[in-house]
Amino acid sequence: MQKNTITILDAGMGKTLSLRGVEIPPTIWSANALIAAPEVVLEIHRENISAGARIITTNSYGIIPADLKKEGLLERYEELNHLAGDLARKAARESNDTIKVAGSLPPLNGSYRPDRVLRKDVIEPIYRQQCEALSPYVDVFLAETMSTIQEAVSATSVASEFGKPVLVGLTLHDEQRGNLRSGEPLLDAICELKKLNLEGLLANCSLPERITDAMPTIVGGGFTYCGGYANAFCNVPKDWLLDGDKDTDGKLEVRKDLTPNRYRQFVIEWVESGANLVGGCCGTTAEHIESITEWLEKKNNNSLPV
Repeated sequence: MQKNTITILDAGMGKTLSLRGVEIPPTIWSANALIAAPEVVLEIHRENISAGARIITTNSYGIIPADLKKEGLLERYEELNHLAGDLARKAARESNDTIKVAGSLPPLNGSYRPDRVLRKDVIEPIYRQQCEALSPYVDVFLAETMSTIQEAVSATSVASEFGKPVLVGLTLHDEQRGNLRSGEPLLDAICELKKLNLEGLLANCSLPERITDAMPTIVGGGFTYCGGYANAFCNVPKDWLLDGDKDTDGKLEVRKDLTPNRYRQFVIEWVESGANLVGGCCGTTAEHIESITEWLEKKNNNSLPV
């Protein structure tokens, strides 16, 4: 990665898996795709590279020990992380361009649920195990959709042990501008993360409008890399669970207005605020990445080195 160049991350994996007919069961969607359709995962990596992504992310977000245990798959935890890393690395090797692989480190007890974040002594050994499995394949670790300061600090601290750059994606509150999902101020998170060996800070899996609001603060944090990659959801209901039984649980409603070109307009706003690392999260596809790439090429950034 180069600080003074705009680098493009890939899009989310889940929507494209669904469009390809791969079953997306609650919580273990990444694991199921790796078991049932690894060739589709590989092809999606390739499509994102062709669209202009210069960092692709391992399909390891939905590989979580507690969820695998519920499905009788816990013994395959390391195997699935290795497979996720291997598929991404294979796609990167095949490309004529320089492609980096980011190892995805997810929330471990539900996305968008700061109230469910586990204690440091519980989550850090799990992150360490996942980092050990992914490390042979990745160039950088990406702790994604962190909803509390503690969660972000724990993931960063562990990932930093492996001698690779670490990026953190914080998920932002839908309504409270400048706050994490937890309600904690973004500035407080930056203050704590500055104490660690963190290479880059992003806002991810949040409304693009909230990322626009937060980008000056993120850029002002002074990290080498800064940016964002939004989701395409309308909003996340309170106490939402992917595998819950409330009426508001389950699959989230996707916005109809976030076409690739509309999404690109948000990315342009982030770049104009100083972002140098941008991409797409849940609900986006390689078409969104291609739209960003086309704009950057017109801005004479067609080489997009990483």
